[in-house]
Amino acid sequence: MKALICGVSGQDGAYLAQLLLSKGYEVYGASRDAQMSSFANLSTLGIRGRIAKVSLAINDFRSVLQIIQQVEPDEIYNLAGQSSVGLSFEQPVETLESTSIGVLNILEAIRFTGRKIKFYNAGSSEIFGDTNGVAAHEKTPFCPRSPYAVGKASAYWIVANYREAYGLFACTGILFNHESPLRPTRFVTRKIISTACRIAAGSREKLKLGNISIERDWGWAPEYVDAMWRMLQQEAPDDFVIATGDMRKLADFIDLAFSSLQLDWQEFVETDPALLRPSDILKGVGDPAKAFSILGWQAQYRLEDIVRMMIDAERKK
Repeated sequence: MKALICGVSGQDGAYLAQLLLSKGYEVYGASRDAQMSSFANLSTLGIRGRIAKVSLAINDFRSVLQIIQQVEPDEIYNLAGQSSVGLSFEQPVETLESTSIGVLNILEAIRFTGRKIKFYNAGSSEIFGDTNGVAAHEKTPFCPRSPYAVGKASAYWIVANYREAYGLFACTGILFNHESPLRPTRFVTRKIISTACRIAAGSREKLKLGNISIERDWGWAPEYVDAMWRMLQQEAPDDFVIATGDMRKLADFIDLAFSSLQLDWQEFVETDPALLRPSDILKGVGDPAKAFSILGWQAQYRLEDIVRMMIDAERKK
């Protein structure tokens, strides 16, 4: 089997590449400029030399078509695009183009080639907006509240349309928050972990955050990429919510991180109004029942495990 991963340099792309290699795949990893990209996450996992790197700009249809014709993959996983909700308010056009037009380009290129390629698209729980603590499932109405969420909602319907209109094997995984040591520090979970470890090592800095009363469904990224692969092994394409089913406050995440380092988080955390988003989701939790029933997938790690594993990895660095 041959797989093409768009966005291989990110957290999910690196873990997915590792998983596919373990299953005997020939893996091609795409980034905007493969010659200049550091592929640091692939190096961290010790698999950089085992990935065939290609340059691909998903906003450019010609670029997408050329790479698909060159690689001739059996499966394409699209994990590319601007992935920060906060940054999407500052870069709405780039966010919308990379999360929606990029998906359209890949699907149209698959249709154009006529090859039987299975396609996975990375969706996001952000499309649901705030469900007031009610677990979102595959039939929950969308209510996107950020440019990022709008782009992901659009991509979801593009995938559904190509699946119905042209019979393509195309799926969207609607993933809730999933973390790991490969997260960039601009993501709040890794920011908390890295700052707490520096303070424990003697730094006198403060951890500045936005709204810490928000509640989220947090999972472990290496488990979530397994769900992506399982979707493409089914006889028929479908969309799935991937989540733990548990909702916890960001303040709980902070407390777990600092207390594991024998620190009182309230002495070091400050609220910075500049970090508050123009609109935000107060509560987000998913219902993974369909994924368990059809894919046989279920999250094994919970928030305490995730924080512990991230702290351990950060201290080793």
